[in-house]
Amino acid sequence: MPFFSVVIPLYNKENFIAETLNSVLAQTFTDFEVIVVDDVSTDGSISVVEKIKDDRIRIIRHEKNKGLSASRNTGIKNADSEMIAFLDADDLWKEEFLESMAGLSKKYPQASMYASKYEEVYNEVYVEHDFSAQEGLVHDFFINNLNQTIYYPSSLCVKKEAFDVIGHYDESITFAEDLDFNIRAHLAVKMAYANRPLMIYRMASENQITHSGLKNRSITDFDKYEALYPARKDLKKYLDFHRYIMAKHYKLDANTQGYKKMLKGIDLSSLNYKQIVLLYAPAFILRAIKRIKGLLIKNGLNPTSY
Repeated sequence: MPFFSVVIPLYNKENFIAETLNSVLAQTFTDFEVIVVDDVSTDGSISVVEKIKDDRIRIIRHEKNKGLSASRNTGIKNADSEMIAFLDADDLWKEEFLESMAGLSKKYPQASMYASKYEEVYNEVYVEHDFSAQEGLVHDFFINNLNQTIYYPSSLCVKKEAFDVIGHYDESITFAEDLDFNIRAHLAVKMAYANRPLMIYRMASENQITHSGLKNRSITDFDKYEALYPARKDLKKYLDFHRYIMAKHYKLDANTQGYKKMLKGIDLSSLNYKQIVLLYAPAFILRAIKRIKGLLIKNGLNPTSY
């Protein structure tokens, strides 16, 4: 049995998947299998994977397109190891990522999740964020993640047994799928963290869902979690921050009903003044800011309201 099962959901990442897989095969910790879950790609992604010859790689094909959450769930259910490492098909690991995660799992056996800091890359410009989360057990995830997330799915490992407690990814959610999973996970189990950038997140991948709007997509039910945990002030602030994010998306999509629903749930004391201004700003201002931000990102800058 391998120590890690590396789950890679794949959908139309022909230009990225080879480099992603090679970053796995270059790991200093070599006791792993790789499960590539093809979600009915329509480009040459699978042909690229098939050209990489390594007995640790296996491909599972969906018969119909099911989405990112379903692809992750397929990987989890077919994993042979007791530790699942997730990697999106356009992201990269530094060569010591798995070695670091294995070390964390031995040092902090009471944890069920392990993650690392990351770098963002914008057109070959690398950006590392300064997070308050320290090395070791994370005791205040929701507070640490009120702004820039301290990890992405591609820098996360989860004990397979933990899914019995957390549940799998919700396949009905089709935008920011990991948000719902993170809420459930950090309410249920502990996480240990490596405060070193061991993963590279591509901010300009050609078909990232986060670049699109919310039209015809479903999101996390924030009200459900607020009702289940009314005494968790840290969770309330976290939910309100993401309501703010979704409210802006809805306004850009001219979805007045969705915007009002998000706005109704927000306690404005959860936000900073810049966020409050943007929350009430007209859509044309948000569109202008989005265009300007897009131009800055191309030059390696990522201004935020955090």
